[in-house]
Amino acid sequence: MSKTSKPSIESQEPHWIEWATGVVSGLLVLGLIGWVGYDAVTKEQAPPDFRIEATPAEPTSAGYRIRFDITNTSTTTAAAVNVRGEARKADGTVEGAETTFDYVPAGSSASGALIFSQDPTGLVVKIRAAGYTEP
Repeated sequence: MSKTSKPSIESQEPHWIEWATGVVSGLLVLGLIGWVGYDAVTKEQAPPDFRIEATPAEPTSAGYRIRFDITNTSTTTAAAVNVRGEARKADGTVEGAETTFDYVPAGSSASGALIFSQDPTGLVVKIRAAGYTEP
């Protein structure tokens, strides 16, 4: 003997919360599409522009480390960003160090460090972005 199940009782009209959820979701999607479209049309694509802020040197087992943050203040991402640092002594001799970042996205920062074999404290230290490629 087989039992028959009760037929499901579904209302023909959706509940008001379903309508409200659909309307709010639709407005959010349209707003995001509009925002992305506006940014794409109005933002000027400027080449990468870097700002570097360094901390004082600290001793490590490998030498002396200078940590820094590199910020890309532009609207374009940069790839393979080469950062070079120089510690210049009073007699003109220079010790250099460099590192490369895979990406420094537009409007964001990345952190790194340069390691020198001699203590750069009291020397003229310059850290700069030496080059990049367009991704």
